[in-house]
Amino acid sequence: MWPQAEPIPERQGLDPAALPDAVLASPEPVVLRGLTAGWPLVQAARTSDTAAVAYLERFVRPQAPPVAATVGPPEIAGRFGYDAAMTGFNFRREQVPLPVVLKTLLKYAPDPAPPAIYVASTTLDTWLPGLRDENAMPLGERDPLASIWIGNRTRVAAHQDLPDNLACVAAGRRRVTLFPPEQLANLYIGPLDLTPAGQPISLVDFAAPDLERFPRFAEAMRHARTAVLEPGDAVLIPSLWWHHMEALASFNVLINYWWRRSPAWMDSPMNTLMLALASIRDLPAHERAHWQEVFRHYVFEPGPDTADHIPEAARGVLGPLDDDRARALRARLLQRLNR
Repeated sequence: MWPQAEPIPERQGLDPAALPDAVLASPEPVVLRGLTAGWPLVQAARTSDTAAVAYLERFVRPQAPPVAATVGPPEIAGRFGYDAAMTGFNFRREQVPLPVVLKTLLKYAPDPAPPAIYVASTTLDTWLPGLRDENAMPLGERDPLASIWIGNRTRVAAHQDLPDNLACVAAGRRRVTLFPPEQLANLYIGPLDLTPAGQPISLVDFAAPDLERFPRFAEAMRHARTAVLEPGDAVLIPSLWWHHMEALASFNVLINYWWRRSPAWMDSPMNTLMLALASIRDLPAHERAHWQEVFRHYVFEPGPDTADHIPEAARGVLGPLDDDRARALRARLLQRLNR
């Protein structure tokens, strides 16, 4: 499928209770073979899908709220994305009790062409409290958001996330395909403000790339890195690396941990991008060039010459930011945007 893709570098034998910072802070992706092999969930999944479901059901609390299940017809072959007109999507979302989702996945497991079913990015401690205690992943001083992903043979289009991501396969098998952030132009990203799940996605069907419509994708393929993950394997996906996730079994469970290497008060750069589209992109070319220099000076290459000539107490937003100053800055921006 990916003749040009290089394998993602691998590490083995790491202790999940003492993962080195050099791994967790790596700017490059890495597969961690067998990292969670000792998890009870992984051991149940290696026994059978039914055993994995029974293990998960132990943690479903009474009167738990339903989960958001993404469901698509068999014709999409598990590939969630847009409808033909790109004004909507090729799937629907339903609120379903988690045990019903699990039983439905087992029901369709023998079906060669089932509907695509996916419970994505569901907060682990909210819907399955206690599961994380038995299947631990200490990450030092990091305070990650832990989520669970459950489904059948589904394909999640290439997208990027702001946080670092440690994705652990607990049941089934997954093929992960990664691209460096600079492959943006070659991945043919769809709309920024109409997205299937919050993040802009590649419009390329990775199972059958249409190189007449998307010719630059051939260049992206030359930079691709890929791996097939078995139960107990994990992959570290650094911030903003494009990743395409393909589930290869009729029942799949993944648990991931997201964390940012930035202060909690920092806003998402995507907000800045959207505002820049509204305020800079359509300026005359010479004015855009001026603003490019302004951003270089103040944002991308700040140095001593940026603000040292201003008394420290008078530097305002050019000085160090903290939670209080960031909150005041957001209030000022909101006031200007709402005028």
